[in-house]
Amino acid sequence: MEQKVCIAMVPCPGLSHLIPLIEFAKLLVLHHNNFHVKFLIPTLGPPTPSTKSILNSLPPNIDFTFLPQINIQDLPPNIHMSTQMKLTVKNSLPSLYQAINTILTSSQSEKNNLVALVFDVFSSDVIDIAKKFNLLSYFFVTSSAILLKFCLSLPKLDETVSSEFMDTTKTFDIPNSKVSFKVKDFPDPVLFGRSSETYKAFLLLCQRFSLVDGLIINSFKDLELDAIKSMKDFHNVYPIGPIIQKESKSKENLSKCITWLNKKPKKSVLFISFGSGGTLTNEQINEIAFGLESSGCNFLWVLRVPSKLSNSAYFSGNHDSDNDPLNFLPLGFLERTQNQGLVVPSWAPQVEILSHGSTGGFLTHCGWGSSLEGLVYGVPMICWPLFAEQRMNAAILTDIFKVAVRPKIDEEDWIIKGEEIARVIKIIMDQCSRDGEGLKLRRRIEDLSVGAGVAMSENGSSRIALSNLVLKWEEKVITQKLKCFPHMN
Repeated sequence: MEQKVCIAMVPCPGLSHLIPLIEFAKLLVLHHNNFHVKFLIPTLGPPTPSTKSILNSLPPNIDFTFLPQINIQDLPPNIHMSTQMKLTVKNSLPSLYQAINTILTSSQSEKNNLVALVFDVFSSDVIDIAKKFNLLSYFFVTSSAILLKFCLSLPKLDETVSSEFMDTTKTFDIPNSKVSFKVKDFPDPVLFGRSSETYKAFLLLCQRFSLVDGLIINSFKDLELDAIKSMKDFHNVYPIGPIIQKESKSKENLSKCITWLNKKPKKSVLFISFGSGGTLTNEQINEIAFGLESSGCNFLWVLRVPSKLSNSAYFSGNHDSDNDPLNFLPLGFLERTQNQGLVVPSWAPQVEILSHGSTGGFLTHCGWGSSLEGLVYGVPMICWPLFAEQRMNAAILTDIFKVAVRPKIDEEDWIIKGEEIARVIKIIMDQCSRDGEGLKLRRRIEDLSVGAGVAMSENGSSRIALSNLVLKWEEKVITQKLKCFPHMN
């Protein structure tokens, strides 16, 4: 009889962290049907309808439990989003301990064989639970291998480098790698400064990477070979990506978008979306509208109610039923562009849009999930980072992968002007010039798209990495059985 293996996964709050773990779990059980996955989900307030819908559609060998809600009033006020996520998980540890204990004492054999905890980087306190139950522990990294390399280097950098490390006018080399970044593109917590509690918490997280049994990365070897090779001397690294959604979980605006795209020429449409949590100011919305109109490019724009806080929709989705986002567009914009563009409120089926033949460009906030979707579907990008690690992702897409352009911010008003938006749109959507920048970007990303498919194929590098990880977990089950029944040895 085939031995059942159970893995528990602990995400942190936020759909952009939950969805990659879910897709990983689905990939795992699809190719290794002797596995059972249990999601144990810390929550900050009630789960959103989108979250419930995604979880209720899981296959039978994946199930989930919501841990008791953490009250936002119990957290310190005005803390950074990353600290908020980390504290939500930390405050859920007693409930998590009980949940894992219940799994281990269950009469169901597949759950008795719980061997590992897989958790998000902001769920690092779960390491302590893993050690208490003698379970293997793994970070699931929902960012690039290059960014992970930066995080692994941060503790030593903090000890050895001068104040230039925090000088946003400088460019900094990442140790033992072939890449460098402008300091101003470092992740948010680093830019808060060494004396801030946010930075100290992030540094502690980076120090804890050395405590786990392995690092599971949503990337692939041919995309980030140097970064992955540089980590293998110190960690068990499993690049098992690109793992993306095969279809959008919400069908909101699906028919409307696809019907409209079907009427447009091949690769003629620019898709504009700022992910599940990004928002813009009203002034910036006006500038985008001006840039789109003056560019003459076909566009499909997902628009949210404006906010001065760029991540205001991160936890809630910002589906503001009292305000129609379209009311915030410049007067007459929709009428003037009715044959040029489509604006949909709040949500659109991103996977179906990016994979559609009429889509030729992607203006994105540079979340890693969206970046991978652009890569997989071979759509060159305009980088518009908003928060978290998105500025570093933007630098990776433009300077290292060379599949994107990045508009310049007007440093007087700290917005991106309409003229600049029109300029980068014309670069990315140019299909006429044989030697133009747009064509080079398109050829480069099409090559990477092919490489992504090869990595995920049956004998590809990512499938091999997943098989190596599975073997580790299966060996743990056998070891546990031998300890319980030494006469079997």
